[in-house]
Amino acid sequence: MSAYQKEYQWALNEPESFWAEQANNIDWFKTPETILANDEHGIERWFPDGVLNTSWLALDYHCEQGRGDSVALIYDSPVTEIKQQYTYCELRDKVAKIAGMLALQGVTKGDRVVIYMPMIPEAAMAMLACARLGAIHSVVFGGFAANELAVRLEDAEPKVVMTASCGIEVNKIIPYKPLVDKAIMDSRWKPESVLVLQRPQCEAELNNERDVDWSAAYNSALPHACVPVLATDPLYILYTSGTTGKPKGVVRDNGGHAVAMKYSMTSIYNIPQDGVFWAASDVGWVVGHSYIVYAPLIHGCTTVLFEGKPVRTPDPGAFWRVCEEHKVDVLFSAPTAFRAIKKEDPEGNYIKQFDLSRLQTIFMAGERLDPPTLEWVESKADKPVIDHWWQTETGWAIASNVTGIEMMPVKAGSATKPVPGYQVEILNELGESAVANQQGFVALKRPLPPSCLPTVWRNHDRFESGYLSQFPGYYVSGDGGYLDEDGYLFIMGRIDDVINVAGHRLSTGEMEEIVGGHPAIAECAVVGVHDELKGQMPLGLVVLKDGVKVDDVQLEGELVGKVRDEIGAVACFKHALVVERLPKTRSGKILRRTIRQIADGEQYTVPSTIDDPSSLDEIERVLKA
Repeated sequence: MSAYQKEYQWALNEPESFWAEQANNIDWFKTPETILANDEHGIERWFPDGVLNTSWLALDYHCEQGRGDSVALIYDSPVTEIKQQYTYCELRDKVAKIAGMLALQGVTKGDRVVIYMPMIPEAAMAMLACARLGAIHSVVFGGFAANELAVRLEDAEPKVVMTASCGIEVNKIIPYKPLVDKAIMDSRWKPESVLVLQRPQCEAELNNERDVDWSAAYNSALPHACVPVLATDPLYILYTSGTTGKPKGVVRDNGGHAVAMKYSMTSIYNIPQDGVFWAASDVGWVVGHSYIVYAPLIHGCTTVLFEGKPVRTPDPGAFWRVCEEHKVDVLFSAPTAFRAIKKEDPEGNYIKQFDLSRLQTIFMAGERLDPPTLEWVESKADKPVIDHWWQTETGWAIASNVTGIEMMPVKAGSATKPVPGYQVEILNELGESAVANQQGFVALKRPLPPSCLPTVWRNHDRFESGYLSQFPGYYVSGDGGYLDEDGYLFIMGRIDDVINVAGHRLSTGEMEEIVGGHPAIAECAVVGVHDELKGQMPLGLVVLKDGVKVDDVQLEGELVGKVRDEIGAVACFKHALVVERLPKTRSGKILRRTIRQIADGEQYTVPSTIDDPSSLDEIERVLKA
């Protein structure tokens, strides 16, 4: 048996023994005696009688172990030209005072706090301060539209909102306070206070009794100790877009989350305690929660918090500069970030300017890693690129190359194999297991491992109907894919990205792989649009690499030929249109459903998570032309 198989089989056959062993790697206030039990809804809960505090694990524990002078967090902000470092003791002391500041506002265990902040150290400190008090934080991406913030306020019912006066984008300042004021005005739920951190680039007006100046409140606060909580008490709520248009509040508990975070840092990312981990994401997303804030700090290594973009802050060398300067061991970002770099630096000239000798691995997640992007990064950076697949709902990887257990051969297009603790199966529409290489619903057999959501905030029925009811005994991921003969998992996109052309079920992900392989193309999307004769027909939208000049008609012909050669005439791929940019979420996911609705002439709602609403106008313009 290989090292991976041995660990996987242990987690599969003896889950309680396996996870009890992993739980020994964190510092409990009361060690759990019960490892796994079902709650009143029949949902599996991990370590239900264990008592701990996540902020203690992330900060105080390391200070107690004599590691307080080690660097915990590096803040690198090319948009403000500020760089700062905080040791574990410095970060603990600041977090303890912010917790005291929240306590002065009446925040106690179980209260909710909404954090609406840019990528600055205080955002991470605010999260950890809530955890310290046993309060439940809900981070909303700074700059989100007021109506989206209002919806989250109504659902979470926070006692306090923590915000900053502004966010800073490339050549743009976004005042946050007017957005917060409008959201509160529009919301049925009114928080008792709004703590405002003033940034010098754009100070906010504090204009009523509800508004509190962060610095003044911080200066008058006393440090607050860690409040013990049960492992099953919520740590945070993170909203993910729902199919109904109303966001779902994914609930994360304290105990299972901490154990899974610690395990993942060694098993998946293979990072030493004195290493530097950089998740180039945002604290508004699950990657930011898990791998900017919690996992690296629980593990005891250094985490990088970056306020910038992969390009234009100031150039496509930004990622490589940070890796060299801060001696990054592991880099983790979304494929869309690397496609943006590839678009502006197709030959990889910027990469050659930096010393990447410390960089061991590059991990990608958040959307499907198309083989052309994988191959480009591998060849230009000359580093192993690891695709891994997970969801907001799980909080950590479902499938990955587990580099800390055994480095397995990479297969382009695959997230490698299920991580120990997850039992992944491919099911057909009847709930039967599919054979190797047969596409179907990607489902996880229960019990789910620690860290996976136990419910949706204040709407358990939505949790059951959305994830558990389709195939009893399974959690349905909503993604389609297949397992090959070697047990490698291939995710082909959301189930609704499988199109039906004249009775043939075809994967748009497979078509994107082929189209994206053309040397002129930086990124692409393929969607199924309505066709009277065949039901659906594929439509390609492509973005060219910077500096590439091609004849659109000739390019379309070449792409049609490529898809015909590799899938066959059955694909009916006949149209590929050039666009300036694809509509995406702030985390980089392409909004394929919205593109499809526009193409079909349907009414659509501009998704709450969209990065640039004007990108939809361009899609409408190109499709009408």
